[in-house]
Amino acid sequence: MNHLGEILSLLVAVSWTATALFADEASHRLGAMTVNVIRLVVSAVILAFVLWCTTGAPYPLYADRSAWFWLGLSAAVGYIFGDFCLFNSYIVIGARFGQLFMTLAPPVAAITGIFLLGETMSWKAVLAMLVTLSGIAISILSRGQGHHVRLNLPLKGILLGIGAGVGQGVGLVLSKIGLQQYEAALPADAPDLMGQMLPVASTMIRSVVGGIGFLIIMALMKDLGKLKEAAHNPEGMKYALLTTLFGPVIGVSLSLMAVRYAHAGIASTLMALTPVLIIIPYVFIYKRKVSGKEILGACLSMAGVALFFLLN
Repeated sequence: MNHLGEILSLLVAVSWTATALFADEASHRLGAMTVNVIRLVVSAVILAFVLWCTTGAPYPLYADRSAWFWLGLSAAVGYIFGDFCLFNSYIVIGARFGQLFMTLAPPVAAITGIFLLGETMSWKAVLAMLVTLSGIAISILSRGQGHHVRLNLPLKGILLGIGAGVGQGVGLVLSKIGLQQYEAALPADAPDLMGQMLPVASTMIRSVVGGIGFLIIMALMKDLGKLKEAAHNPEGMKYALLTTLFGPVIGVSLSLMAVRYAHAGIASTLMALTPVLIIIPYVFIYKRKVSGKEILGACLSMAGVALFFLLN
């Protein structure tokens, strides 16, 4: 089928839009920490089943200490810090603005790559970063009295959104290092299928470490009782499970297929449409008023993401 990769990429953007909306609902009902524990534990079980069916072992075969270290570190930064900020930003400013701040991830990843991978940043990448930042600024800033600039959103929500974007960007680079270490650890006689399943095995490591990390934090905060409360909240559990289904399961799986059948830059750009697509349900389902300035800011931020992948 022609344009299969592009179609899959659009489906990924739709899936991640649904994930953001379901996560917003789940976080309000169960709390961000509880939702993350449920999401990561359930996704780890599903990924273990996938590995069992494909490699014969329900765990990441051949992963050495170095792979576990870097992938675990990426989970600490991307999941424990980044997703904690993201899901809490949903509570404070909603999924629409929370996803807008996720457009910070590509420029943050580019900057992190300079320090950890020795990569370089072209003037095109700097331009893309400025476009993304200007889009976010248009959405969250307005003119107050006396030509003063004021924030349209609570400062707490903005800081959480920034933390989410930074965590996602840095975590992405760390996971890339972990994937490289994992690939290097594969023995010469490893089945060819194992190489294809590396992203799945790596994601499972990140889910396991992230889930354990959230559980430890909840234990230290003496909040483990909230997990028991969640079990008696069917509406909250429904949204938490839908978050898991459309995020780590459907979204990640389709994204891996998309980059296989389409150019990585085009696929990544289409998958980054979530901040724009999420406006549609907010207007037609939630009946929220969205200003033209906010739509322009979301489109401009997405354009910055597109420039990152298409010009470099």
